[in-house]
Amino acid sequence: MPLTDEALAEAGENLAELLEHKQLTIATAESCTGGWVVKVLTDRAGSSAYVLAGLVTYSNDAKKELLGVTESSLSEHGAVSEPVVREMVAGALSTTGASVAVAISGVAGPGGGTQDKPVGTVWFAWGRSPADTEAVVETFRGDRDQVRRQAVLYALQGVRAFLENS
Repeated sequence: MPLTDEALAEAGENLAELLEHKQLTIATAESCTGGWVVKVLTDRAGSSAYVLAGLVTYSNDAKKELLGVTESSLSEHGAVSEPVVREMVAGALSTTGASVAVAISGVAGPGGGTQDKPVGTVWFAWGRSPADTEAVVETFRGDRDQVRRQAVLYALQGVRAFLENS
């Protein structure tokens, strides 16, 4: 069953309410989702109260220049990896001053997958500081749109769970 825009909107609303309740701000550092997470969060009127920035760092150069991701992490692990999404969170926090940041880097397809990182592999990280960051990898099924939608939902729900538990 395809993931609907309404399901994404509901997840965005749930996270927005929590951010407002806790008086927190968020920044996103997105690659394969192309800014979709921040789009969902800013669909809500008044979102400037909790959304500071959405950084779409699709290329490795953008990840390095805008977020401070190191060349060594990219060359040793690839853009779709735990070290890179952790550095993306640290960079988003540092660049924006947000209370929390979320980073996403993955292989949405239809090409680009490898045996180690097949299409649908997406790394996520969210955190309030480099020392207080969680990272997780998921593998989603479906076409490019379905993989991206699942990644957006997972990110919104993941940040919310992280904040509820911290």
